[in-house]
Amino acid sequence: MKTPIVVMTIVLGGAALASGCATKRYISNVIEPLRAKLDQVAVHTNRSAAAIEANRQQIKAVEERAESGINTANERALSAENKAAEALKKATEAVNVASEARARGEKNMSGLESLRNAVSNFDDYELVAEATVQFEYDQDKLTRESKEVLDQFAAKKESLKRFIVAVQGFTDTVGSTEYNNALSKRRAEAVANYLATQHNTARYRIYAEGLGSQKPADEGKTQVARSKNRRVEAKIFSADQSIASTLSQRPR
Repeated sequence: MKTPIVVMTIVLGGAALASGCATKRYISNVIEPLRAKLDQVAVHTNRSAAAIEANRQQIKAVEERAESGINTANERALSAENKAAEALKKATEAVNVASEARARGEKNMSGLESLRNAVSNFDDYELVAEATVQFEYDQDKLTRESKEVLDQFAAKKESLKRFIVAVQGFTDTVGSTEYNNALSKRRAEAVANYLATQHNTARYRIYAEGLGSQKPADEGKTQVARSKNRRVEAKIFSADQSIASTLSQRPR
């Protein structure tokens, strides 16, 4: 844009030197159109600069909107990822709870069913003796009376060759299920250990389990009823009598 301005200046200077007698009107007639053109060029230049600046502002605004959109998309993606992780966590917890419940159900399987799975030909075994020992509140220690009951109970296995002992521990309904299950198991183990150590009963013959507050001996809510439920039931099953009975029925 500077080149036309320089050319016009030279032309004006030449004209002034060539015609010393030019009048002010002549100068005015020549200069004013040129000045008008110069003003137009300047206006055009300013407008171009303004247009360039406006374009820059528009580009900047578009970039800001694009960046804002990307940030929003990232935030949404991150939120979705967090929700997915939380859902996965809850699903995993649900699976763990179900697994624990199934494990508790397997542990609480009845003694007879456990024995059927562990002992072959369980149908050949018959109940030959049983005993119940009581426990103090929140205790798993055998009392003197409990030991006397177990002594009489164990004496009934002395003549047996093929036998098993089923021991089931129970509690009252006071306390949580988890705590009562553990307490009933300790009570059953106390009876099993006493039979093993004091009456030479092979440990592999004894099947001990804790059933918590299940199968109450008394459904009542009184203290007497609860004391009846704090117990261990022990039973001796033997196949000796079944074998003898089968042999006696064989043809001779």
